[in-house]
Amino acid sequence: MRRLLILLLALNVISAALFIGFVNRPVYDDPPNIFDVHNYAANGLSVTTLLAHRNPPGPTSFLWMAAGVRLLGGEELRDARIAILASWLLLAAGVLIGAPSSRFPRLWYGALLVLLAFPHTLESTATVLTEGPSLLFALLGVLAWTEFASFPNLTTVSFALGMLGGLSMGAAVTCRQYNLALLPAAALFAFYQWQKPAFRENSLWAASVILSLVFAAVPALLMVVVWKGISSPSMAAGTSYNHMWTATIGLNLTRPFVVAFYTAVYLVPLTFPAMFRLKAFQRLTALLIAVLGAAGITYFSALFLQPGPLNSFIRFASRLSLGGTALFAVLAIVAIYNAASVCFLLWEQRHSLSTWAPTVFALLAIVFFITEQIGVGGNLPFYDRYVLQLAPFLGLIAFSILPRLTPSRQVALASMSVFSHIMLWRFAFGV
Repeated sequence: MRRLLILLLALNVISAALFIGFVNRPVYDDPPNIFDVHNYAANGLSVTTLLAHRNPPGPTSFLWMAAGVRLLGGEELRDARIAILASWLLLAAGVLIGAPSSRFPRLWYGALLVLLAFPHTLESTATVLTEGPSLLFALLGVLAWTEFASFPNLTTVSFALGMLGGLSMGAAVTCRQYNLALLPAAALFAFYQWQKPAFRENSLWAASVILSLVFAAVPALLMVVVWKGISSPSMAAGTSYNHMWTATIGLNLTRPFVVAFYTAVYLVPLTFPAMFRLKAFQRLTALLIAVLGAAGITYFSALFLQPGPLNSFIRFASRLSLGGTALFAVLAIVAIYNAASVCFLLWEQRHSLSTWAPTVFALLAIVFFITEQIGVGGNLPFYDRYVLQLAPFLGLIAFSILPRLTPSRQVALASMSVFSHIMLWRFAFGV
């Protein structure tokens, strides 16, 4: 798998580098994002520049790009893109170097494989988007922190990993606020570990875990104090993006269902054989859940169709009479059936998986990511690109219940990777 990872990484880097080299014009979210990059590159980090922040994501990704602009000293847009590409390279290098030292290297390789093949990865690698730095801090932070929290006996190295991992997860929150899910996931994982006698009897371990969680919370708290909220003043007031979108803390009862649906959709190609491994009773139960759930989702399709490739496919199919509705219903049935299949497999393997720290953390992170959406106020839609933040955790779960990289899974991942290249290069041709 390691050779496959290096090959996929090389293909992504070559494609992204060619795009950065030959497409030197703003695309996608480049224009609004470059404003904040310019703000931090020209004026540095201060309360004033933080208060002038316009975009929904936190400041740290833009500070990362601004550092690249100042370091390279060339054309601003290109330098910012190069900085983003560098964040993906560092992320891949960190996993390739750190995973062999963990107890579950194959799981981390699987997480990186899924992340590199994900449909939205390349456009987030070669354009001025914030997912690169966000995932760099999030994934490497989780890798380091879970290794630290998985052993009751502390060493100097494990303690350092815990503090750095906590701080890295906190930095991830200031890149993209959705990463806030990592903090309660870490806290609940620590409590889960503390239930075991070996951990409960070690007060030094408990104190160290609490300190690491403090390290994780500090960056987010500093951001909230300056902004007086979880989003920038401009986004809260709706003065960014031509006064179209607002983002703030609020009550949104439907958004968690939308996010859960998109998570289930992107889980299908990652766990494709799962739906064929159910027993008769499980198949009937999963099918019933899928049909009933798909009926509700299809009825409220206007709510569930958020901006992104899925929406585009459904709109294209809608050129035929009832084509869009039929396609969406089938997709919903498959996604829910597969999600139910994964849940059955997780339950069957619960005793062995409960000792796998990355898997337990991934499940908690996904649950909290979906749950936290209930507090997302404003009218900013859930672009299906946002599922990219969950990709490595979906990969951890997929390779936990289905460890073999079978030919069918290779085809699925290869198809996703090809689509990722298409998604990027469509910008070069104005599609």
